[in-house]
Amino acid sequence: MTQTSIEITEPGAPEVLQATSRPVPEPAATQVLIKVAAAGINRPDVFQRMGFYPPPPGVTDIPGLEVSGTVAAVGEAVTAWAIGDQVCALLAGGGYAEYAVAEESLCLPAPDNLPLEHAAALPETCFTVWHNLFERAELKAGEWLLVHGGASGIGTTAIQMASAMGVNVIATAGNDEKCAVCEDLGATKAINYNQQDFVAACQEITGSGVNVVLDMVGGDYVQKNFAACAPRARIVNIAFLRGSKTEVDLMPLMLKQLVLTGSTLRAQPLENKARIAAGVKDQVWPLIASGQFKPIIHSSFPLAEASKGHALMETNQHIGKIILEN
Repeated sequence: MTQTSIEITEPGAPEVLQATSRPVPEPAATQVLIKVAAAGINRPDVFQRMGFYPPPPGVTDIPGLEVSGTVAAVGEAVTAWAIGDQVCALLAGGGYAEYAVAEESLCLPAPDNLPLEHAAALPETCFTVWHNLFERAELKAGEWLLVHGGASGIGTTAIQMASAMGVNVIATAGNDEKCAVCEDLGATKAINYNQQDFVAACQEITGSGVNVVLDMVGGDYVQKNFAACAPRARIVNIAFLRGSKTEVDLMPLMLKQLVLTGSTLRAQPLENKARIAAGVKDQVWPLIASGQFKPIIHSSFPLAEASKGHALMETNQHIGKIILEN
């Protein structure tokens, strides 16, 4: 049995994403086969397409790190899911297709109060935000959080999740429209970084600096984050859109007793990702059920038009997530 999948014909621009026919994957003992309703587009997919983020050994070359859909088959050891269940799932790859396999432990029930297609926008961002802010940075209610890229998929997730949990959020974004969206989603203040110094603004708003920074920008932001922080703050880097190499004065890190950390999700051991999944289900899914948090969907494209979705992401004009629908 074959299916339509989107392959990367060679490293390059969005046009290298082309529809092809591939065999439908078979689930291993601990996996489920999902008939994909939709797949989320994420920045790591763009990096993979450009040749900078190869899949881990043994993982399909088909891009796509998150999907939603209906369980079509289950492996012999699967106990949590049955054929017909509606789920969303974190994948190591393979989401840009009509069918995808996912580990049983990395599937979550598709929320009843969301369209099934919109659930595809949840796993990658929810897992990333939960792990980095609430596990690694130990973000607590009442603290101040600075989120860079506040209008991105990660940013809109972090703002909603943190504010729902009693955190005070400051976000940065590149224009006034994006800033307005960030504040509508729960940010105390959104800063247009093209018009205002976010370091000065953070110090003015908080009085002593922020307690946690979620940064996907890197480059010159590394030094600026030090200046925006309160003593004993935690800074988490999850991407480097302005580059991973920069000259930094580490003295503020020492004098303020700051913690600088970071992580990637895709390469983590399965047991780590399963733990994160359990935390998301326990802590984040109730926020979705109560309406305190929902994925912000900017636009959707048919699977065959994956290249258009990537082209849109590269303009940085989107707010929230871009998805591919079957």
